[in-house]
Amino acid sequence: MDGDDLRLERKFMTGGGGLAVSEEGRISGYASLFGRADQGGDIVLPGAYQASLAALDRAGTRVKMLWQHDPAQPVGIWEEIAEDARGLRVSGRLLPEVARAREAQVLIAAGALDGLSIGYRTVKASRDPQGRRLLAEVDLWEISLVTFPMQREARLEAKTGELIPYLARLTGLLAGARQQLGGQVTA
Repeated sequence: MDGDDLRLERKFMTGGGGLAVSEEGRISGYASLFGRADQGGDIVLPGAYQASLAALDRAGTRVKMLWQHDPAQPVGIWEEIAEDARGLRVSGRLLPEVARAREAQVLIAAGALDGLSIGYRTVKASRDPQGRRLLAEVDLWEISLVTFPMQREARLEAKTGELIPYLARLTGLLAGARQQLGGQVTA
């Protein structure tokens, strides 16, 4: 293990249908996608999180939900984290008692915040013929809500049933605003 393997690394995720949040602050999506190179050239392989998630489960601890990788700013809890065929699927909730979580909820709903980033330590990795690092095993520490993600293929999304009422309310608000402006606003 070289010196680079001793520090906490970060991997950013975005993409898909956009980051969304329910009124209750519930969020879900992918924190990592398998087989896709990020902007740094790293590729996470299927199964990379299994050992770490099992160890966390045995210890009765959770991966932390942070704001912009700041350990002094937890904003919620990840209630479910699991690998599937696509990547690392996460779901959780922002804690309304935390001021930064309330801010995050507003920023997500407005589309101003749309990324996820993982904080981890590399346990096992190799290089492919193009020199990209293939992450075979990582020790997952935290998953943050971030402004500037590194991997563009996945974003958080509200559960479909929670997003529909939000969109209906938003459509109603926009229609009301258009009416107040005397129909001067066109789509």
